[in-house]
Amino acid sequence: MDIRQLKHLDSLVKHGSFTKAAESLNMAQPALSQSIKRLELSLGVTLVTRSIKKISLTAEGKALHIHALLIIKQLKQAESHIKSMANLTKGEVNIAVPGMLGSFYLPSRLMAFRHQYPDLKLSLFEGGTRDSLRMLIQEEVDVAIITAQDLKPEFESQLLLTEQMVVALGTDHPLAEQEDINIEQFFEHELVMFKPGYFHREWMLSQADALGLHANIGFETNLINLIKQIVSQGFAITSVLEMVISEKDEILAKPFTPPVFLDLHIAWKRHKPISVADRAFVDFLMKNR
Repeated sequence: MDIRQLKHLDSLVKHGSFTKAAESLNMAQPALSQSIKRLELSLGVTLVTRSIKKISLTAEGKALHIHALLIIKQLKQAESHIKSMANLTKGEVNIAVPGMLGSFYLPSRLMAFRHQYPDLKLSLFEGGTRDSLRMLIQEEVDVAIITAQDLKPEFESQLLLTEQMVVALGTDHPLAEQEDINIEQFFEHELVMFKPGYFHREWMLSQADALGLHANIGFETNLINLIKQIVSQGFAITSVLEMVISEKDEILAKPFTPPVFLDLHIAWKRHKPISVADRAFVDFLMKNR
């Protein structure tokens, strides 16, 4: 039993004769008759009673026709749904992003994407880089923005951007007059840092361990605006992506010496082809970097 045979049965019921049903299906009457016969043989029942004046369905035929109508309807809905997704008139993008990108890099791009594809739904999950990596591995999201260090053989990826990591400090801080700041100088001061799960924190602490230095973490928070307030008021310093500091912030952004850059990739599972909507989002970000 296949969908064509079910459509043949439905047409036969609608038109009441093999001749008219065959015409509507654009096929020869004997071919239609053989199709129904093969369906009956495969099921081991008689579906249609044939007479000179008219045809009618047996009890088995009526029961099958009810199922056939449901199957045909569901098939049409499936075809319509997939075509809508292919045409980007329906679909959903699920993406996990690091907090700093979600707050400072993506908003304008997300709005521009929505303007271009108003029928697509965007689901954005913001957290630490480790959260993004975990969600991608566990397939809780289809796409994630992760660091180059987190790339794995099972991922497909494209380099989205390279951003400098800077030291953020208040305008009255003792290091404010310096052009750049080395790692040793950074760890001489009280720090405000993201909580565990953020690449920034892991990287900074790994540098401290490598140099045998102590990280004096006075504040821990994932709220970027709170971090900026703590820094601007001179309570602590931190390290952030350069994009986080704007001209209106009463904060100085000083590069490390030697300079430190972070490569961020947009990635997805290699064995799990991304949807047309996801592909459109990836392409859009790559074109609007």
